[in-house]
Amino acid sequence: MDKAIKIIQGDCIDVMKDIGTETVDLIATDPPYNLMKDYGNDSDKRTYSEYIDFSRQWLTEAKRVLKPSGTLYLFMGVRYISYIYEILEQELNFIFNSWISWCYTQGIGKTKGFSPRHDDILMFTKTKKFKFNLDNVRVPQKFYRSINNMRGANPGNVWEFSHVHYCQANRQNHPTQKPEAIFERIVLASTNKGDLVLDPFCGSGTALRVCQQTDRNCIGIEINGDYVQMVKDRLLKPFSGFDSIDKRMLRIPNDLNNENIRDEYILNHVNWFLQNHSNEADEFLKRVYEKYTEKAQDDSEQLVLFS
Repeated sequence: MDKAIKIIQGDCIDVMKDIGTETVDLIATDPPYNLMKDYGNDSDKRTYSEYIDFSRQWLTEAKRVLKPSGTLYLFMGVRYISYIYEILEQELNFIFNSWISWCYTQGIGKTKGFSPRHDDILMFTKTKKFKFNLDNVRVPQKFYRSINNMRGANPGNVWEFSHVHYCQANRQNHPTQKPEAIFERIVLASTNKGDLVLDPFCGSGTALRVCQQTDRNCIGIEINGDYVQMVKDRLLKPFSGFDSIDKRMLRIPNDLNNENIRDEYILNHVNWFLQNHSNEADEFLKRVYEKYTEKAQDDSEQLVLFS
């Protein structure tokens, strides 16, 4: 395992007490929602008061270890999100920034009522002077215009990523594995290379895998020993691109009619939007050819751009 990537087995509240005050740049985590899921223990089966007290304790430690410029991203289910929000804002004086909705196409089915198709992610900062690298997480523009920022647009607070389906090669034996591209966006937005990321509930190890591949340091805490070994094994596997992507990253702007501008943009597109998604490059090139087949140079010359 990389020296910069560490996974510690134990209860997150106890382990976090050994982390230095104001040493962490980013906390990104997916804690239990208290919905009776089986994580190999009773961590998701608390009473209401037990769960609120547990949340208050670990969030108090989270604020202590977070740098003044740091950010907290917290996945949370609808049942408890309002209580967690109140703890963060009213009790711990975190500063609210964004309420992100992660939308997906498949989820729990219902025959009475509407089937849920999103999870929520709360983004809070410790102070008003926090790190946010917008250029690192922009999405491609719909149209080429000389007045546009061709580095891309703000992705907004509604994110569409597919679940990590059970048939995917990267699927781990964990009930709530999150897509790598979600953590990629969070990590790139709120840290720089070499920064320290903490995931107090690292589960299947998605945060650690993303930090490993984006040159961040990371500490993951996990109470289940089987998951700890699973994460260690995951971190040793070869990397060919993250297991998911915002499909907008494959979008090619309309009206790229000038050949020189088009060629330059296509090269930039790969560097800007597909740097960690080499497994999607072929699909992107296919779309380029389909969209500009009459305007583009000979395919063999275009391929040289991406060799």
